[in-house]
Amino acid sequence: MATAEGALQGVGRPADGLLTGRLSALMFMQFFVWGAWTVTLGLVMQTVGIGNLIGNAFSVGPIASIVGSFLLGMAAARYVSPRMLMVILHLIGGAILFVLPSLVTPERGDTLVWVLLGYMILYMPTVGLANTIALKSLGDRTDRFPFVRAFGTLGWIAAGLIVGWAGLSASPQIFTISAVVSIALGLYSFTLPNVEPDAPRDESVVRQVFCVEAFSLLKQRSFMIFITCATLISIPLAMYYAYASPYVGATGIVNVGGTLAIGQMSELVFMFSMPWLYRRFGVKPLLLVGMAAWALRYALFAIGDGGSSIWAVYLGVALHGVCYDFFFVAGAIYTGTIATPKGVNAQAQGMLTLFTYGVGMLLGSQIGALLYAQLPATPSIADWQQMWWYPAIAAALIAILFQFTFRDTRKEAAA
Repeated sequence: MATAEGALQGVGRPADGLLTGRLSALMFMQFFVWGAWTVTLGLVMQTVGIGNLIGNAFSVGPIASIVGSFLLGMAAARYVSPRMLMVILHLIGGAILFVLPSLVTPERGDTLVWVLLGYMILYMPTVGLANTIALKSLGDRTDRFPFVRAFGTLGWIAAGLIVGWAGLSASPQIFTISAVVSIALGLYSFTLPNVEPDAPRDESVVRQVFCVEAFSLLKQRSFMIFITCATLISIPLAMYYAYASPYVGATGIVNVGGTLAIGQMSELVFMFSMPWLYRRFGVKPLLLVGMAAWALRYALFAIGDGGSSIWAVYLGVALHGVCYDFFFVAGAIYTGTIATPKGVNAQAQGMLTLFTYGVGMLLGSQIGALLYAQLPATPSIADWQQMWWYPAIAAALIAILFQFTFRDTRKEAAA
């Protein structure tokens, strides 16, 4: 939550090629650890007979985003350097990941969810810590950060391809692969630049934790509508992360991990074009296209099958770049333009994460679980098609709401 702002106060180290390479390796492993297990976890759980717990398993991430950020991101980061926190959290997290495969059974399914929650509370703060280390180490050369961060997406892609190539898409051993890389990252973190913790702001810790200054931005009508729609669109988003893998498996596609990695490949393509597109078209067209893409993606899933319409499955997965970048990356840029004049950019980005990856995806995971509970124990492709119409219609309605209520008042004022 305090990455971008803290970076401006960081040490001004030269952003040479060696440093860029070291930080790129950090990002690659950081997201490899996450992507190795989360992409096909739903398929694994359905395969072993605990599909009814998929919604709860994917609810732990949103909860951990909130709890982990508060307890570790705001408290521990004041007293321990980001580098040492990375060492501690990834080594402990790696040990937990080694235990998780033994819990993926019908008898121990509930325990799996609780242990996974504990792991994610440790993991989620490391995403922000990795950004902090990279941004502060780059100093004035923050223009290199998009290149460094792109290796995170490459790590996620590589994890999916390796899991799929090894034939482990439906195996609990996805956690073992993640555990090995987590331990490696924990040890590698000893070699990272030793940047200083963020200097405390004048305001109290409580005000920072609860993003008090950022919440004042909601007085602006356009920003409040954006936050509302961002939260709502995160509800159908959660269903993709939780149920895309068992759906793709039901179509007869064997390499599920590799297939879903196509989405991250498209995300990488659009990521670098977002600043130019934002300047060229403004915020509303990009956000609207992003929301419409979610509706289109789910509609494609609703007609996709393992036969003549298999193209709809692949196209729906490939739309991830438009779905994610056009809404969430553009939304982060828009939030920065609103918050920067007030000097609360870090808090505002944290608040956006709280509403989207926290509140929205938590609701989406639970609503998705209710819809999944209506399906047979072993859903057919027809059952999956019927289920996908619900998020498709929801995303379309949210896009319509956004179209008729949102106005970019900043653009009008500039004109």
